[in-house]
This record gives sequence, structure tokens and C-alpha cells, in this order.
Amino acid sequence: MKRGKRYNQAAAKIQKSKAYALSEAIKLLRESAAAKFDETVEIACRLGVDPKKADQMIRGTTVLPHGTGKSVKVLVLTKGEKAAEAKAAGADMVGGDEYIEKLQSGWADVDAIVATPDMMGAIGRLGKILGPKGLMPNPKSGTVTQDVAKAVKDLKAGKIEYRVDKTGNIASRIGKMSFSDEQILENAKTFLAAIVRAKPSTAKGTYLKNASLCSTMGPGIKLDTAEILALGR
Repeated sequence: MKRGKRYNQAAAKIQKSKAYALSEAIKLLRESAAAKFDETVEIACRLGVDPKKADQMIRGTTVLPHGTGKSVKVLVLTKGEKAAEAKAAGADMVGGDEYIEKLQSGWADVDAIVATPDMMGAIGRLGKILGPKGLMPNPKSGTVTQDVAKAVKDLKAGKIEYRVDKTGNIASRIGKMSFSDEQILENAKTFLAAIVRAKPSTAKGTYLKNASLCSTMGPGIKLDTAEILALGR
């Protein structure tokens, strides 16, 4: 793949064979981010699990201490007094059947959907629409709950969901280049510790094969897996 001049200049500062400590990697990240917009900071990990096995499907949530840097638009599907709770907690949109109809027609101008259990009968038929977009409410991610206020506040505060793909990779945005180094470091540690703690007991061999840090337009920086594994202890 042909790379641009900026990318090549940034990549030249990074030793491909070296695994960097998080703090060192963040300094290199700062030096290699040259885009004219506020780039997103991302972490990707390759895990030694078999996602085809149900007991090795890594999936969960964690709240980044400094958020993702993105304003999250939350829709809460509920009725009655829970609607008032959701609005008070800061939900951008709250409703029931009217929003289900809009979603069914293809509308999806939201970043996350929270629902109370009594709404799931009607929402269930939207699985094929919402699933591929990562919007389907799920008890495991805390988006199907009676405590809609907490769910909304967590999402607004920086709650992210992670899930291993079919090839064993897992990735997430953890902030913006406008964040301070310390904010990026704390968010990175929180995300990586969650991944380490999610190791299934049935996983054999090397669990964390490799991990890298990058900005939207920058090269990947290989991370020290020993340091990362220690975060989950």
C-alpha cells in the first residue's frame, strides 16, 4: 500500500520490532499524529481465543475515566415513569412505539439505545436492523435495564462496549489527540485491564498475542504485552 509523506515520516520514528511501554508509546503517538483534525486514539489487541466457542467469546463494557471525546447521542425506549427518569438523566431522546417505527424504517441517528425489559418484545423484531449497527440493546452490555438513569449517565460519561471479532481481534477508541498524555494513559490502562480480566478460563496458550496503539491517520505502535498483562492483576 502506498503511504503519504506524513505517514512515512511518522512511521520512521517507530521501531517496528520494539514493544513500547504505554507511556513511551503515547509520546510517540503525539509525535506521529500530524493530521489537521482532532484524531481519535485507538487500541487494538489480538487475542489467543476461539470466538467460535461460546465460552471464549470476549464481550463486556467499561467506563473510561476521561470518556472517548465523542458526544454520545442516547435513545431510551421505555414508557411511564421510566421515561421521566431517562429525561432527567440526560437522554437525548425518549419514547416507545414511535421510535421503534422510525428504527424499523431505517432511521438510526443515535449512538446508543437503552431499553427497559418490557420493551424488548417489540424491539426483538429489530434485531436484523440494529444488530449490524451495534445498536441492539443487550442485558450483557447494561443497555437492557430498569435503571435507565444509570445506563444513560454511564454512556454519557464514557462507557464503551468491546467485543472480539471472528478473527480474535478486539479494538476500541480510547480518546482524542486533544486529550493530555495522562488522560490517554489512564483511559488506555482502564480498557486494557478490562480485556486482561476478561480472559476465559478455557483459553489455552498465549492470551494476549499483541497490542498496538495508533491515531486515526498515524502508524501503529506495538505495545509491551507484559506491562499490559500486569494491569489485570
